[in-house]
Amino acid sequence: MKKIFVTLLFILPILAYTQKKPHSYKIAYDNISNGKKSDRTTSIDYQNQILFLSKSDDKIQQFINFNTSEVVSTITYNDQLYKQVTLFDSLPKPIFEDKPETILGFKCNYAKYNYFSNTIEVWFTEDAKVKGSPSPMFLPTKNALVLKITRNGNRTSLASAIDKIKKAEPRQYTADDALEVTAAEFEEIKINSRFTKVTIFDNETINFDGSIKAPDANIMELNKTYHLSVGSVIVKKIKLTPELKKSGNVFAKLQCRSNGDAYDRTGSVFIVPVNENNSVMNAYLKGLDQLPVYTDNTGQKYQGIVKEGNYNPPIEIMRFFTSFGANHFNDKRVINNYDWADDVRYKQEVTSLIPTDVDEIWVGVFVGNYDKGGHKVSLELDFYPSFGGNDTKNVKYIDPLFSTVNTLEMSGQNYGRLFKTDTLTVDFEIPENIEDLQMLYTSTGHGGWGAGDEFVPKMNKIFIDGIEVFTIVPWRTDCATYRFSNPASGNFGNGLSSSDLSRSNWCPGTLTPPYLIPLKDLEPGKHIIQVVIDQGNDEGSSFSHWGVTGVLVGEKRIDN
Repeated sequence: MKKIFVTLLFILPILAYTQKKPHSYKIAYDNISNGKKSDRTTSIDYQNQILFLSKSDDKIQQFINFNTSEVVSTITYNDQLYKQVTLFDSLPKPIFEDKPETILGFKCNYAKYNYFSNTIEVWFTEDAKVKGSPSPMFLPTKNALVLKITRNGNRTSLASAIDKIKKAEPRQYTADDALEVTAAEFEEIKINSRFTKVTIFDNETINFDGSIKAPDANIMELNKTYHLSVGSVIVKKIKLTPELKKSGNVFAKLQCRSNGDAYDRTGSVFIVPVNENNSVMNAYLKGLDQLPVYTDNTGQKYQGIVKEGNYNPPIEIMRFFTSFGANHFNDKRVINNYDWADDVRYKQEVTSLIPTDVDEIWVGVFVGNYDKGGHKVSLELDFYPSFGGNDTKNVKYIDPLFSTVNTLEMSGQNYGRLFKTDTLTVDFEIPENIEDLQMLYTSTGHGGWGAGDEFVPKMNKIFIDGIEVFTIVPWRTDCATYRFSNPASGNFGNGLSSSDLSRSNWCPGTLTPPYLIPLKDLEPGKHIIQVVIDQGNDEGSSFSHWGVTGVLVGEKRIDN
């Protein structure tokens, strides 16, 4: 009995060591594109009837598990490990043909796949001690080892070695502990894991409510929504972390639906750096008298529309227009074969407008309306990593020069009516070391009767130091495309609907992207910019007006 016990003690460590250091195979592949071999090779590991296709530190782990006859992918997202499983029987089915090749001494059979309009050719053997494929979806048989795979005749992965590793470090097969999801759900998780989504507003109301009072500026908190200008503006202060500032691309994503308002309204998403003491935030909290006044040559006063002293207009990052009543009026205007949209969604790149030299910003949304129900909006900023890393030490240069979008409309701010008799003129200065200077110019015309500027094309011109740098007639002819977003739009006797009509650079239920004006030849120093618009005449109490914003953007070079 003692001898048996000693023998077991001798055997158990060997078994433990064998389990800890399993025999492993490593298969190496050369990558060949258009006949040229790349310096980069691919290798996969085979242990305990499992093929490991990923490096141990990859975000997404891929396995072919021959014990369970399934292809498995895993990912960790929001502290949860997920997996997606594809059974061998559900893999794409090949067509077998007689085109053998000999690779690494193995006579290989041939199989071909037609997959998403691609031709995938595979040469494989069933005589090796190893099984698997460098592309897990293309496994011709359950005992196959794919030694060559060619995509569309010009990109090939060709096995260059099969090495047995006697004392390999064990690979971790983590799929057993993962929560299984469908392929569609896994794809969504993969996409969401690749970028940072910052939720700003979630189903917030923007309306007209005289009972809403401005909060105390001294107690306004981070990440809390505040309703301003009798409800027509919502703002939130957010923090820009160092990781967010390193992002390669930033997109604003907005969702809007009617909560009672039937009309198409001007909307604006804007930001204000928290470190600006003299900003539009003062007017939201304390009233219009906090803003500098621009007086046109007829004596009309416009509050806070131009850069002046240490005051900067808000930085508009998205101009949008609500639809005629999407969601709220869907069941009130039922028409056969008209499938009304439940909401309107807008997404626009705003990379150049998100600062990298401040830590906190106010983010706001304005919708001009006088309706108690108003609109419901949700907003997020999506920060995507750069493709090649972002090691630049430069900071973004963002300088808002003018904005006649009256986000304080419900508090009495004037409309942009000055262009009929005057030119919008702004003094500005460009500092040294500014690279790739551009101006983002957004323009939309308004005046909603037949002869109003909403429905009549009008010339816009921009001059810098007296020289014309940009001319455009802002106009949209595609508004009928968005008919299904506008259930409350009025229908005319000739078959058209109001939402179908062409307009001065906007449509009900769309966004209006800015024009990009290159200014790379503009020298550092003081300059004068002028905006000239051929604004139409008033008719009775009806008047035309223009919402124009101009923001200088570029990069400020930081010298070592």
